[in-house]
Amino acid sequence: LALDAGGEAEDAAAEGRCPWARFSSWLECVCVVTFDLELGQAIEVRRLAYIFFQRPQLVTSLHVPQREVSHFCGYVYFRQVKDVSVKRGYFQKSLVLLSRLPYTHMFHMLLQIIAPEYFEKLEPCLEAVCNEIDQWPSPEPGLTLNLPVMGVVLQNLLPAPTVLPTIHELDLFKCFQSMLIHLQMLWELVLLGEPLVIMAPSPTISSETVLALISSICPLKFCSDFRPYFTIHDSEFREYTTRTQAPPNVVLGVTNPFFIKTFQTWPHIIRLGETKMAGDLPKQIKVKKLAKLKTLDTKPGIYTAYKTFLHKDKILIKRLLKGIQRKRPSEVQSAILRRHLLELTQSFIIPLERYMASLMPLQRSVTPWKTPPQIRPFSQDEFMATLDHSGPQLTSVLKGDWMGLYRKFFRSPNFDGWYRHRHREMVQKLECLHLEVICDADLLGWTKDKSEVEIVDLVLKLREKLVRKMIKTSLERPSLQKNKNRNFSQLALLLITPQYERTFPFMFHLCNNYDTDVLK
Repeated sequence: LALDAGGEAEDAAAEGRCPWARFSSWLECVCVVTFDLELGQAIEVRRLAYIFFQRPQLVTSLHVPQREVSHFCGYVYFRQVKDVSVKRGYFQKSLVLLSRLPYTHMFHMLLQIIAPEYFEKLEPCLEAVCNEIDQWPSPEPGLTLNLPVMGVVLQNLLPAPTVLPTIHELDLFKCFQSMLIHLQMLWELVLLGEPLVIMAPSPTISSETVLALISSICPLKFCSDFRPYFTIHDSEFREYTTRTQAPPNVVLGVTNPFFIKTFQTWPHIIRLGETKMAGDLPKQIKVKKLAKLKTLDTKPGIYTAYKTFLHKDKILIKRLLKGIQRKRPSEVQSAILRRHLLELTQSFIIPLERYMASLMPLQRSVTPWKTPPQIRPFSQDEFMATLDHSGPQLTSVLKGDWMGLYRKFFRSPNFDGWYRHRHREMVQKLECLHLEVICDADLLGWTKDKSEVEIVDLVLKLREKLVRKMIKTSLERPSLQKNKNRNFSQLALLLITPQYERTFPFMFHLCNNYDTDVLK
């Protein structure tokens, strides 16, 4: 059921924007999902701007590998009511918001407002809410926005993702309170991208624990797959439960006790229960051998043979436990915990960033008449040699085998993702430096003693560089797609900033003499 874009389309056109553009900047779609005994989760109603589903799927883990952001975030309000007319005796239905934005707290607040109304008034309520969302301003990190919906105004400060991913809205302390003495182990397992299963008593605890774990290595991006709530109906169920190959590098959150038997080959399993108190402190789960994970009534614990590279931060643990005794607010406990994890990750990453920067060619080696020099390859041995005088010990008090941790990190998906991203940024920076040097060069003076062949060769190289820039820019700015048939001189005008205008006459003279269809 697609949203009617009649009146809204006219209003949007009058404002110079696409129909449902603002809605699409917040949500991919709104779905109503019912539980089918044969299919599992089946989409019953969907209100969307531009995407369509080919078949029923589990909305909390839709995988879209062709997009740069490979997952949707699904925010769910689940309702279960006794109904004797249903085979299992219960009416089970969920209202789901699907978005690319990981604004966990905000979307949960939104669901608390609209879901009860939906279950009373059904589809007309959804359409009214979607129309209101389409009037919201676009989400811009770092701004405080007032977002009206159903007579309530949500006021949200959208976190800047360049500083900390918005997943940090979760109550980290609540998620980790039964595992505080094992924080170092959890951080290392996530940092190294190890296969990890969270067995929780409810989907809420499962999802929040997985997201809290992923956020523990911020600002480093977690580059493996993760599923906050994984069920037997997911398409990867057989792949993840097979015993014929090693478990994939993925963090799974599950609730079905059936998984205890199927995940016997996984190296790290965290079995959670309801939080119990030992006096005035939450009871801490213990590390146990994997061999003990056999029965459906397995006790809570961390089932793993993993040995940490770094020692525990006992000062932090004491501080958090003392905070519980003093009834310190959970928000303050979470802030302490978040700051510790952030500083720990930064201490680990700073030496890598420093070494990576040293691989960049010196700016004086970039000349206009030659291809830009190459970025030096990353040498693990060379990096390890830098740790003695500029390692993490400069910023972290934790002791242990930092070098062993780095060696294992080099074999992880997180290192591969971090390195590719940083290398891509450096290549782009080098390209920009080369363009600046070319535009600052005395091209006319250079041509005085050059043959026509050399001049043409230079023009072709400049043209190739500008066309690459044009294609990249057109992907980022769709309006440039309409300019594909412009000649090279016009493309140069679009792509070169005003500070390089002094080079235009010479370049345009050459381009007009040797012009061709550059986009063939």
